[in-house]
Amino acid sequence: MTGLEWDGSNPDVGLLYDINGVADRAPHWADRTVEVIGEYGCIGALSMLAVLGWFVARRRPDAPAAVAGVVWAALAAGIALLLNIPVRGLVARPRPFVDHRGLDVLVGGKTDFSFASDHATLAMAMAVGLFLVSRKLGLAAVAVALVQGFARVYMGVHYPSDVAGGFALGTATALLLAPLAMALLTPLSTAVARTRLRPLVVARERAPKGEPFPEPVGKDTGLAA
Repeated sequence: MTGLEWDGSNPDVGLLYDINGVADRAPHWADRTVEVIGEYGCIGALSMLAVLGWFVARRRPDAPAAVAGVVWAALAAGIALLLNIPVRGLVARPRPFVDHRGLDVLVGGKTDFSFASDHATLAMAMAVGLFLVSRKLGLAAVAVALVQGFARVYMGVHYPSDVAGGFALGTATALLLAPLAMALLTPLSTAVARTRLRPLVVARERAPKGEPFPEPVGKDTGLAA
């Protein structure tokens, strides 16, 4: 080994070797599958859950607030990634394969710092944001985020603590900034619902024959249940 030698006393490094060791013993097709999932698949799945959340939110009685919550889930992911930039520079932790030999690294070209994992940060921020809108969708998204974190360690590009740090940063961003975000996004969503762009916020329902489609009423600035 080069750099930081592992003598078995560091549980973070030990867990890294345990998880990545599965990749070393797995067939080639399994490694390639995890690589695709870890690089793109989980992010794609979270994007689809967000779109599904938007469809569901438009049909709720509190549609403007619910749609605002879905928008916040996406924004929280982006903001969490921006917040991670100074964190990565401050910690300046090399990728695990820089300091440890014997890892089965499934994807190359990773030359930036390791802590915290961008993928884990983005995934958990979006998952927590969706959980604030819908528990069912949120739990599904959290499961995807956990798969994302496992895959990054399996691929040999992150320590388990990099993933845990990303999860913590994503969760904190989505939760702590949610009240301010919703206070700004819900009135905006309500205003959009009163324009020709109303279908983006409220799903059009069939009005009784001979009656006009009702206009949106009320301003709910709280998070959806």
